[in-house]
Amino acid sequence: MPQSRDQDGTFARIYRTLIALVVGAIGVVLAVGGLWLILLGGSWYYAVTGVAMVVSAILLMQRRMAGVWLFALIFAATVVWALWERGMNGWAQVPRLLVPAILFVLILFLIPQLGRHRFGRGRRDLAAQVVVSGLALGTAVLLALAQPLIVTAQTPPAEAAPAITVAADGASGADWLAYGGTTHGTRYSTLDQITPANVASLEQVWTYRTGDMPAPAAEGKYSPENTPLKVGDRLYVCSAMGIVTGVDAATGQEVWRHDPQVSTEAIPYGATCRGVAYHAGPGDAACATRILWGTLDARLLAVDARTGTPCADFGTGGTVDLNQGIGDTVPGWYAVTSPPTIVRGVAVMGAQVKDGQAEDAPSGVVRGYDVVTGALAWAWDLGNPALTGTPPEGEVYTRGTPNMWTTATGDEALGLVYLPLGNSSVDYYGSLRSAPENEHATALVALDALTGRKVWAFQTVHRDVWDYDLGGQGSLVDFPVDGAPVPALVLPTKQGDIYVLDRRTGAPLTPVEERVVPAGGVEPEYLSPTQPFSTNHTLAKPDLTEAQMWGFTAIDQLYCRIQFRRALYQGIYTPPSADQHWIQYPGYNGGSDWGGIAIDPARGVIVANYNDMPNFNRLIPRAEADAAGLQPINAPGGSQETPLGEAGPQTGAPYAIQVNAGWRVPLTGLLCKEPPYGGLRAIELATGRTLWDRPFGTARTNGPFGIPSMLPLDIGTPNNGGAVVTASGLIFIAAATDNLFRAIDIATGDTLWQVVLPAGGQAGPFTFEQEGRQFVGIMAGGHHFMETPIGDYVLAWALPQE
Repeated sequence: MPQSRDQDGTFARIYRTLIALVVGAIGVVLAVGGLWLILLGGSWYYAVTGVAMVVSAILLMQRRMAGVWLFALIFAATVVWALWERGMNGWAQVPRLLVPAILFVLILFLIPQLGRHRFGRGRRDLAAQVVVSGLALGTAVLLALAQPLIVTAQTPPAEAAPAITVAADGASGADWLAYGGTTHGTRYSTLDQITPANVASLEQVWTYRTGDMPAPAAEGKYSPENTPLKVGDRLYVCSAMGIVTGVDAATGQEVWRHDPQVSTEAIPYGATCRGVAYHAGPGDAACATRILWGTLDARLLAVDARTGTPCADFGTGGTVDLNQGIGDTVPGWYAVTSPPTIVRGVAVMGAQVKDGQAEDAPSGVVRGYDVVTGALAWAWDLGNPALTGTPPEGEVYTRGTPNMWTTATGDEALGLVYLPLGNSSVDYYGSLRSAPENEHATALVALDALTGRKVWAFQTVHRDVWDYDLGGQGSLVDFPVDGAPVPALVLPTKQGDIYVLDRRTGAPLTPVEERVVPAGGVEPEYLSPTQPFSTNHTLAKPDLTEAQMWGFTAIDQLYCRIQFRRALYQGIYTPPSADQHWIQYPGYNGGSDWGGIAIDPARGVIVANYNDMPNFNRLIPRAEADAAGLQPINAPGGSQETPLGEAGPQTGAPYAIQVNAGWRVPLTGLLCKEPPYGGLRAIELATGRTLWDRPFGTARTNGPFGIPSMLPLDIGTPNNGGAVVTASGLIFIAAATDNLFRAIDIATGDTLWQVVLPAGGQAGPFTFEQEGRQFVGIMAGGHHFMETPIGDYVLAWALPQE
């Protein structure tokens, strides 16, 4: 900082005044807010520090050296307090130490002014030494903050874990035949041409663009989430609005295109097409091989896999209307976003019913259709299991029941299909639910694929009023029990628990215990007194504490601490409240969400990316919701834009719901919980032991005030989209909000290769072989909810050809 030769000159006075005013202003805010925090039962640090800073500012204005010494004491005490409260967690120390370190350095420049009478002729040399020391101190603090959080690992066991296997049709090879690699959903490939030793040499081979970008009416609503299939020499890509294209796998050139002309009015929460399904029948006639998929306006389509021509023998001209039997609906309420699962010639279809709109929402019925003719094979209406076909004239499938918006898993050998069910149509209030809803909401249900008959069900949340619906597809493996393989299903959840179930019966193969959970809220008589917990396999984190509140500065952190103390929080399953905000942790985005998990059977390892973020929620009494104009989407006179922010009307229930999924500091826009916000973990499947766990996602696209920091440091970002594991020991994954596509060593968690995508990578990767060459690819389509750039790219990489 330049110094005036006249120590009492204008510049010196202005500089001293500004520093004193900044220190004093921060001190006042900390003192007042800190007193509020004390009254709420929180930390005393802010009030004490705030008062001390005000005193320091007054002394600096009076040109007294004591102001510098007092701030030095404040800074030293802050360092001690910060290390005591959060240790060497660098990101946690940003709001505690960053601004104080900068202020301390700036204050040290005042010494030539304040110390001239005390130090005489040597004051300049002393000042220079102190300034250099202060800069060194500040640099050391900033370098300490910049250290990434370290990958953790546990000591390997003394004995090798029991072997895990998958069926022959459970692993992908040259082709990527289904959304999860195969209908078994393991996301595991036997390909091993790309290895940890050569993956750094990957080069981009081609880029394909679907041409599907948001029209003005769809701005802020695109989230394609697509994983293309690869069969033979062809890829099958589904865009955000359900446009399906056949693409040459070797070159990325489009071969055919089928546009179902879906209106943007049909977009529910987001424009999404996670994938399509492939079916090969006998012979070589038209549509012997076909592609099936659902649309946002609730149609099931079938086209010839070679030409994209609609299959004339399927439904009516290649189309089945999924609105049959649904009853009253409006655009956006009932939409298909996930691919069908085909088992024994039956295409099993669920649908997304728009969350939080009304008790009288469309049914969550799951239906099976003949894959050749499109005829309805069966319907499973959990509210009316006697109805197995189309409802009689004037009747509809039971309204408001739990739906399957995500992807089912198919078991050709057992003839079963496993449905990850969501919640009832009103997520955050349950007292109006029927007994069948209470039995099946947030449960995995196994149906006979030929009849639709329920075989078994396993519920992961009892009486769910937290929107912890099952988003991830289950994965099928053979799990060792007493030395013998048992057909099993591995099920991830939003709470973070991972269950291993006997897929013949639904019985847990690893320990599950019922634990007492908090009671109270607006429905004390409805809530279950206990909830199931997996004691072996889990991604769950300890309960939140006040010390984990975050931000960019101490003021940000103080704001979040006050919010935390004012809210109701009793750990996981905190009962929803209308009297005050309540904290839901983990939030409705997980834990594990729709990206699911990947399983390496050769190594017996689960690879799971997860989110680590709370929601800040409030139930809104009906009168307040009505006064704010909260109405179901597309209802006459209704609007989703209200003073209540992200809110669901929950019409028909006594309360609407306000959900703050990104609990942020108003000024800087940073999240209220300290990093990491997401991670990647390797878990030994046989034992549940964590092999390694690392923050996943860098800070390069994140920063205060929405300004990207471009820091290549692991902060752990929110992430959506799964991973692929290959036989060579590589994990391929994008998912995070930093727009990077990575290859990670499954043995260590180290990143071996990464590349910047042209848009967000919120999708599942895929890998395949073409003409003897292994490719790895991903759709970079971006995601409105994850706030990543929207695109229409499908990209493929391979090793250089010799």
